[in-house]
Amino acid sequence: MGNLVAIVGRPNVGKSTLFNRLTKSRRAIVSDEAGTTRDRQYGKCLWNGREFSVVDTGGWVVNSDDIFEDAIRRQVLVATEEADLVLFMVDITTGVTDLDMDVATILRRSKLPVILVANKADNNAQLYDSYEFYSLGLGDPYCISSATGSGTGDLLDVVMEKLPASQEEEVEDGIPRFAVVGRPNVGKSSIINAFIGEDRNIVTEIAGTTRDSIYTRFDKFGFDFYLVDTAGIRRKNKVTEDLEFYSVMRSIRAIENCDVCILMIDATRGIEAQDMNIFQLIQKNNKSLVVVVNKWDLVEDKTNIVIKTFENAIRDRMAPFVDFPIIFASAITKQRIFKVLEMAKEVYLNRTAKVGTSKLNEVMLPIIEAYPPPSVKGKYIKIKYCTQLPNTQIPSFVFYANLPQYVKEPYKRFLENKIRENWSMHGCPINIFIRQK
Repeated sequence: MGNLVAIVGRPNVGKSTLFNRLTKSRRAIVSDEAGTTRDRQYGKCLWNGREFSVVDTGGWVVNSDDIFEDAIRRQVLVATEEADLVLFMVDITTGVTDLDMDVATILRRSKLPVILVANKADNNAQLYDSYEFYSLGLGDPYCISSATGSGTGDLLDVVMEKLPASQEEEVEDGIPRFAVVGRPNVGKSSIINAFIGEDRNIVTEIAGTTRDSIYTRFDKFGFDFYLVDTAGIRRKNKVTEDLEFYSVMRSIRAIENCDVCILMIDATRGIEAQDMNIFQLIQKNNKSLVVVVNKWDLVEDKTNIVIKTFENAIRDRMAPFVDFPIIFASAITKQRIFKVLEMAKEVYLNRTAKVGTSKLNEVMLPIIEAYPPPSVKGKYIKIKYCTQLPNTQIPSFVFYANLPQYVKEPYKRFLENKIRENWSMHGCPINIFIRQK
């Protein structure tokens, strides 16, 4: 069960720089997937063999003075509700401000571990300036410089001490977990109730050990899976529902803890920025995807042209990953609810798809010969052999080439599309690696 660390503080104290520094350490291990760099608010940090997720709240502030301070307070509230630990950043060069005082008050009231981070301590003389931050009542300030990185290692050691030990939930392994995600009021609770029906006694509930996930075992009609339900368990603590940040924070744990994401989109509103944020979280975590367009009963015009247009609009926004099912359903009338579960099961099974090496080469090598990677600086790139890696979370294929560094993203996508055309990997992400032969 992953831990979630939120970075809060007023603007320009260096939250994003620290965020980049914490999440960069991982960049070397993980390939930078195309299309995942747009949202810089969420990432993972690996330190001393433990991994946790980091959220930078700075990317979500509305920039106008009147609602500005309000927006920051709201975000800090959401962060304290959703995170396991908060890094509160202040700026040594400006000292304590009124807004810092406000944020500190909110943080002191929450029962969460808070680490006070005094940034921009670029020389030793400034360490003495950090003493005034004791007035915030949050204990020792840790002096760092997120620009140069000094002090961040010590800070991470403290984070590790204060993070609660990850608890393992009592969920049987080998049983798929489906999470229903989407922005507020899109009908997540309704669809979960439609799946389960009012006959709730068939269902065994395991209270999630994290504060918000409840695993509901669904074992009937030939299905057997857990629904990771994050809907409506917490009191809505003065959180304005339209807060984009809120729905993303709510979704992180559900997405990290599941195998298949059922992403709900409101048919009456179309695909919005917030849907894209959640989609990017799904992509970053390499989860299988089923898109459900809910409230289809409210749409007047249900002709095939409308359906096609809607589908194309969704796939255009979510490109380059377009190979996933889209189902038009209604949680209220239960139209196509069963289809959603069937598709979720199918895309889950596609994660375990195995392609024999001889078959893979037999199909792919002629394609590669017909359309080789474009030559770079007059050098021709030859791919002689490919194979699927064993025991990976999602299907991963290695293509051995003489000059792997010259094979660019568009060609990898071409290879991926050809694999998808020949084998069913519908709804499931694929990794393509090019290695030195």
